[in-house]
Parts: sequence; C-alpha cells; structure tokens
Amino acid sequence: MIRKFLAVLLIFNLTACAELQQVVNQLPQGSGGVIGNTEIASGLRQALDFGIDKQVTKLTQTDGFFKNELVKILLPQELHKVDKALRDVGLSKLADEGLKVLNRAAEDAVKEATPIFVDAVKGITFADAKNILLGNNDAATRYLNSKTQTALYNKFSPVIKNSFSKVGADKIWNNLINKYNNLPFTNNVNPDLTDYVTGQALKGVFTMIAVEETEIRTKYSSRTTDLLKKVFALQDN
Repeated sequence: MIRKFLAVLLIFNLTACAELQQVVNQLPQGSGGVIGNTEIASGLRQALDFGIDKQVTKLTQTDGFFKNELVKILLPQELHKVDKALRDVGLSKLADEGLKVLNRAAEDAVKEATPIFVDAVKGITFADAKNILLGNNDAATRYLNSKTQTALYNKFSPVIKNSFSKVGADKIWNNLINKYNNLPFTNNVNPDLTDYVTGQALKGVFTMIAVEETEIRTKYSSRTTDLLKKVFALQDN
C-alpha cells in the first residue's frame, strides 16, 4: 500500500514539474540562454528583496510616510469633521500636528516588517514563481501581501499602539479629540486610530514594494543584476 502511494506521489510530482517546465519552455529565453526553475524563483526573490531593501527602508525614515504622497496617511473619514471644526476655531496647528504623528507612528512600526518579509520571500517556490512571472506588474507584491498580511497586522498593531506613546500621538490626539468633543453642537467621537493607522501603514508598505517591482518589470535599467536581467527577459515582449 505504501509503495503504491509513493508511486502515485512520484507520478504526480513528475507531472507537475513537466507542466511547469512546459510553461517556461513556451516563454522566450533570456540573452543568457536556458534558464532553470531555480533561477526563476531566485530572480523573483531578488526583485522582492530589492523592493524591501530600497523602498520599505525609505518608509522608516522621518517623513517616510508624511512627505510621500503615495503613502501619506490622511485622516479617516469620521475625523474629517474633527479636522474641519478645529481649523474653523483657529486650531489648525493642532490639527496639522495630529496628522503628522499618525504618520510618525507608521514610520516607527514599519521597522518591524523586514524579518517577516524575509521569511515570506524565502518561501517562494517555482510554482509560485511561475504565476508571479506571468502575472501583472505587481504580482510579486500581491503574493507577498497574501503571505504576510495577517502576520504583519499582528506585529504592527501593538507596535503602532506603542508608537503612539513614543511619538506623543496619544497625548496629541487625546487633546485634539477632547477639544473637539467640548465644542458646542458636536457629537463625541472616539475612533480606533490604532486599527486605522495599522491598516494604512500596511497599505503603504505594499504600495512601495509594488513601485520597485514595476520598475524592474518595465525598465531594463532597473534590472541591476545579471539574474534580474535573465529572469525578467522572459516576460518581456
């Protein structure tokens, strides 16, 4: 019985490998000649590593979120009325500071993302790589998102909460919300800013990785290693 099971498993694996290799064989070969399954997976890992190293690192710097219009965290919808009301009564500086510290907390939290990304990138198989290579310009980023979203949220949320205290966001927002709630003719608000900023920080991280992936896919000059040139030549027209 065990022998039969092993025989079936072997046939399945050989069939799967043959199917994947057939897909690769139908693609144009890179200038370096024949390219193997391992190189394709390695090339995609390298592209994601570059995105993490070059783009995600930018987000951890001061103003990495706040002065980057692609990922800048704006106020949630329920706080738009808070922002407007405070500006209307001459508290624009406080409103501006409230927005800035939300972004500061995200910048602080993103530093925790790299180890989780590294583990996910190491896990890319050739089956994953085939789908990624033949996918859209952000296919690798989407893959990374699917593999890390839950782990990153669980990691980010407590860090964001601690970061609020670290960058003074908790005091600023308590002051800001209290001033708004004390204004006449307003309904009290108490938004879950930890959840909101966590979600926006994750969105920003994957946005920046996608920027690097698109660069590598669409611009030959961005393929800065022989491996990237060889692998991504397969998806060029």
